[in-house]
Amino acid sequence: MSDIYLSKDGYEKLRGEIARLNAEKNELSREIGETREQGDLKENAGYIYAKEKQALVLQRIAELEARLRKARITDDLAVNKDEVRIGATVKVRDEKSGAEKSYTLAGTDEADPASGKISVASPLAQGFLGSKAGDRLRVRLPSGEKEFTILAVEYK
Repeated sequence: MSDIYLSKDGYEKLRGEIARLNAEKNELSREIGETREQGDLKENAGYIYAKEKQALVLQRIAELEARLRKARITDDLAVNKDEVRIGATVKVRDEKSGAEKSYTLAGTDEADPASGKISVASPLAQGFLGSKAGDRLRVRLPSGEKEFTILAVEYK
C-alpha cells in the first residue's frame, strides 16, 4: 500500500472515527455477552446480528488503522510553495469561458469536489501539478482538452 496523504484535520477525523468505532465495539461486546447468557445461540437473532456487526466494526477499525500507519500529513510536507503540489489551493481561469475557480488539491480520502477539494490523482489536479502562478497550460480531461491560466497558488 502506498502513502496516504491527509491534512491534519483529515488525520484527526480518522482518529476520531476509530475512537467512535472502538466505543461501538465495546458496546457490541457487552450485547454479545448478554445474548450469550440467554442460551441457545443458533436461534438468537440478537446474538447473530451483534456478531455480524462486530465483525464489520473490527474490519473497519483495521482498515482505518492501516491508513493511519501509511498517512503522510500534507501540512508537514516540505514543498516548493510557489508550485502547485498536494495541499495547495489553486485559483485558475478557464481560458475558453473566462470563469475563475479555486481548487484545493487533497489526498483521495479527503477529496470533495462539491466543496472544491479535488483528488491529487484526478486528471484536473494532475494537469496542475508543478505549475506556478502565471502559467498557462492545457489539461487533458475526460471531456476533452481545456486551457487554464494559474492565477494564484497558496498554502494554508
